[in-house]
Amino acid sequence: METYTLGYKFRIYPNKTQARLINRTLGCARFVFNHFLAVRRDEWKANHHSLTYVKTSQLLTNLKKREDTSWLSEADSMALQESLRNLDRAYENFFKKRAGYPRFKSKHSRSQSYRTRNQGNGIRIEGNRIKLPKIGLVKIKQSRMFEGRVLNATVSRAASGTYFVSICVETDKTALLHPNGGKQIGIDVGLKAFYSDSDGNTVASPRPLKSLQRKLRREQRRLSRKMPRSRNQENARIRVARAHERIANIRKDFLHKLSTRLARENQTVAVEHLNIKGMLRNHRLAKSISDASWSEFFRQLAYKTELYGGELLKVDTFYPSSQTCSVCGYQNPLTKNLSVREWDCPACGTHHDRDVNAAKNILRKALEDRSTAA
Repeated sequence: METYTLGYKFRIYPNKTQARLINRTLGCARFVFNHFLAVRRDEWKANHHSLTYVKTSQLLTNLKKREDTSWLSEADSMALQESLRNLDRAYENFFKKRAGYPRFKSKHSRSQSYRTRNQGNGIRIEGNRIKLPKIGLVKIKQSRMFEGRVLNATVSRAASGTYFVSICVETDKTALLHPNGGKQIGIDVGLKAFYSDSDGNTVASPRPLKSLQRKLRREQRRLSRKMPRSRNQENARIRVARAHERIANIRKDFLHKLSTRLARENQTVAVEHLNIKGMLRNHRLAKSISDASWSEFFRQLAYKTELYGGELLKVDTFYPSSQTCSVCGYQNPLTKNLSVREWDCPACGTHHDRDVNAAKNILRKALEDRSTAA
């Protein structure tokens, strides 16, 4: 049986006692991460010796027995072990040059989380409640059902003060696979429209940050006027966090619905491989590019096309999709100017919409590359 791992995120509603336990576990997990980051750093500076996860796990056991840190025993032990695994993974990413040197976690960070493993069916859903280690049965808003073996759960507290749980589930991949519509489509993403496709359709972008920017700016202005460390300041901060949360939720909802529809209808989806990190260096467009969230859109398309039995093809970044006539192949250098939204091909006379023409070229090029590679 081929297995597949999926995550399901749900809102939870802990009572005051459970919220205190969650907050205490968040603090303990952060303390363990920071403590052993300092230990590993000092050990390397003193002896040029790198501590492993196994060694830090042994040191954690001794740390719990110390009188001044005995309070660590009150927290979920698996959450503390997972914090050590996170630290070890951070060092692994640093050594493989995938990330910078691990940094200490701040207790002032508004968004925090901890992960705990499912041992002895310690994480399970019972009706409208979820059982979490050391926390007990917590009310959950389960928006969708799932089947499979629960591997772990990540409990998080958002900046707005709301709590969530992300459940990692291992399930049979064949149970997740669905048929698709069998069509082929090329997509050219943009800022004015979210994308134009090779069928001539255009999908408008919700631009949640732009549409709610006025409200966000007003709440941020109110926050700046509050007395530091006052109750009014905390209430204003929560209102700002909720505005950011609403923007993120609108964006996620749009991307998930759109990517699911594309994966369901098409066997082949072709996109352009974009250097989004480089594009964000353009300070005039950075906010609009971040608001569009192309990276998340492509990430969702990748795994959803797989589950629907399709494929996601990517065309090279430097392929001149906007400059090439999709009918005769003539390359028009005048269309390098982004203000040119429509143009007529000097060779064959075909009238082109810039983005639709690019989408047709992306699909054709992707299919050519696939046949060549085969």
